[in-house]
Amino acid sequence: MKKFDINDLNEEQKKALFAIDGAILVSAGAGSGKTRLLTHRIAYLIESGISPFSILAITFTNKATNEMKERVGSLVDNADNIWISTFHSMCVRILRKDIEHLGDDRNKYFTIYSETDSEKVIKDILQRRNIADDKFKKNVLYHLSNWKNNILSLEEYKHEFSVVPDITKICGIISEYEDTLRKNNALDFDDLLAKTFILFKKCPEVLQYYANRFRYILVDEFQDTNLVQYELVKMLASVHGNIFVVGDEDQCIYSWRGANFRNILNFKNDFKDVQVFKLERNYRSSKSILNSANNLISKNQSRFEKKLWTENAEGKKPEVYNAIDERDEALYVASMIKAFVARGRSYSDFAVLMRVNALSQSLEEALLSYNIPHKIYGGFKFYERAEVKVVLAYLRLFVNPKDDVAFEKVINFPKRGIGEGAISKIRDCSEGDSLLNTILSYKVEHEKALLNKVQPFIDAYWQLSSLRETLSLSEFVAKVIEKFNIKSAFMPLDEENQNKLMNIDSLISAVETYEKDNPDAKLEDYLENVTLTSELDTLGEDGNVVLATIHAVKGLEFKIVFIVGAEEGIFPLEKSIYSTSELEEERRLMYVAVTRAEELVYITYCTKRYMYGKNNFQMGSRFIKELGLLNRNVVQAEKKPAVDDIGSFFNKANWKAQEKKEELPEKDVSRYRVGQRVVHPKYDVGQIVSISDDGLVGDIEFESFGKKSLMLNIADLTILEGEDE
Repeated sequence: MKKFDINDLNEEQKKALFAIDGAILVSAGAGSGKTRLLTHRIAYLIESGISPFSILAITFTNKATNEMKERVGSLVDNADNIWISTFHSMCVRILRKDIEHLGDDRNKYFTIYSETDSEKVIKDILQRRNIADDKFKKNVLYHLSNWKNNILSLEEYKHEFSVVPDITKICGIISEYEDTLRKNNALDFDDLLAKTFILFKKCPEVLQYYANRFRYILVDEFQDTNLVQYELVKMLASVHGNIFVVGDEDQCIYSWRGANFRNILNFKNDFKDVQVFKLERNYRSSKSILNSANNLISKNQSRFEKKLWTENAEGKKPEVYNAIDERDEALYVASMIKAFVARGRSYSDFAVLMRVNALSQSLEEALLSYNIPHKIYGGFKFYERAEVKVVLAYLRLFVNPKDDVAFEKVINFPKRGIGEGAISKIRDCSEGDSLLNTILSYKVEHEKALLNKVQPFIDAYWQLSSLRETLSLSEFVAKVIEKFNIKSAFMPLDEENQNKLMNIDSLISAVETYEKDNPDAKLEDYLENVTLTSELDTLGEDGNVVLATIHAVKGLEFKIVFIVGAEEGIFPLEKSIYSTSELEEERRLMYVAVTRAEELVYITYCTKRYMYGKNNFQMGSRFIKELGLLNRNVVQAEKKPAVDDIGSFFNKANWKAQEKKEELPEKDVSRYRVGQRVVHPKYDVGQIVSISDDGLVGDIEFESFGKKSLMLNIADLTILEGEDE
């Protein structure tokens, strides 16, 4: 029998742990062990005789959910019946069971539409209305999400936002969008929360079941809850009132998507006799990093007063590098990482964080050039790739035949000669039925040419439907790809098509992995998992340097963190400078970035940066000063106008505070000469066309990538045989 040790917790954590009943708010600073507290609290409840079946724990990411399940399972027996999930997964589970109570013809096999699916529906509506204004489309999408997260009726929303231009037209489009989703037996991502709220309001008996069941409710990252999430929590806690929330108003960085850190501040008003605990001991970062973080966040007014402290080592103060431009900045980051790795560090120790994705190009190029393994997060997600989406759309039709968006995505892929005109004919024949059911029931039989085109699709669909129950999940997916001849669309086999075929194979591999981890899962379970899974759930687990926006890494930690682009107008964003609330959020974002680091923080800013099509002279961010990092902490590249090449300049420059700089690994560069052919791990074969006077930088003309200027002492170049004579 497992027995957890309560002495794993510090005194403040124990006080919160022992407060069993009632409403409890824990203001938990960055790195203060809130996950440890949450998991130990669940274990403590079970050890106190509380049934696991009556415990609900809500997290914000699948990664956090899985970590919590593993930790609780390692602490106590009989933990399987605890309901641990994200808000969205919790709502999907409730809706799969009870959505019929809404009475709008949706059933438990509903499809969850991605953001791109929703955009497709809106785009089609606008086309039918002859509206081609992209700005107007974005406006509609904004109000669509805003309406659902404000949990108002559409009429109430239209009235409340009556001053917005075209709001009547916008609400009309939203109404048509809702009709389309209802007809397609689909919900979008915002619906998962909003429709659960409506279900609880409309059917008190459904709410009563869950509110009675969950005697103890725990919510992680409470500062990130939006209005509808907070209302759901209050509803679920309405019977027993035992609600335990953990959050940090200093780390609320998602107001742009509806998160309201004031939910923490309002919690004391919405529940009776709230007990408040603060966790201020940090287990992650050095004293120097925490001192800087405390200096920064103390400038915010809307917060509980708390000051992080640690028994960790003093460590080095965060350092600031004033780069000449973005190439110098990127080279500084790459060179520092190379130097650390040469001394035994792992690439997974590093995160390179930025305020906006627009800064990533020069950084990615530098990491590629010096063969530094890295992964970009927040870019083009695997499941959003066109070739992957088309396979998933085929699969969706076997779960939800009403899904017209999926049907339109696949009916002419591979090409079957079924264009918009043919789809329009199918729609005309539908008599209100879905497009798939229209062709399966032969309502188009009088359209002989059209029927001939769709007949192979119909045959394949029925064959696969008959095999679905006899094949394993991965076998069925492979068979769908085979029967619909999907791979034939990627011929002839050039490099681009080869990559797409590899992505399809990766999808099959992903299904096999899911199947091993979930042997009883059905196709609908897998599709739901794909929709609710974020690429961030695996962030930092594959031995690469993490290159990401700060929003992507909240909750994670790294040994060494680079924060790039710390410039006025970029970080903080220019639009936030004139708003106290927005500036405080930018400050919280910098606080989150700094407190991701365990050992070292490097902050960079440029004197000149090329962005959005022009060169701009930049000023260092006000946050550098607020962190307590003054001029003596700033390492500056010497300005030597005579040197044109940044790579050469970087090596010739003598940074101030030289003793703080990690030295570059030594490498004999004398063996390189002009005319040699070399091989680079990423750029393949190239020829050295020039070398700087000091021998440190080479201009190399690569056959497929053009000319690149590389530092020869850190670039992983191999001289081709016979070229070194």
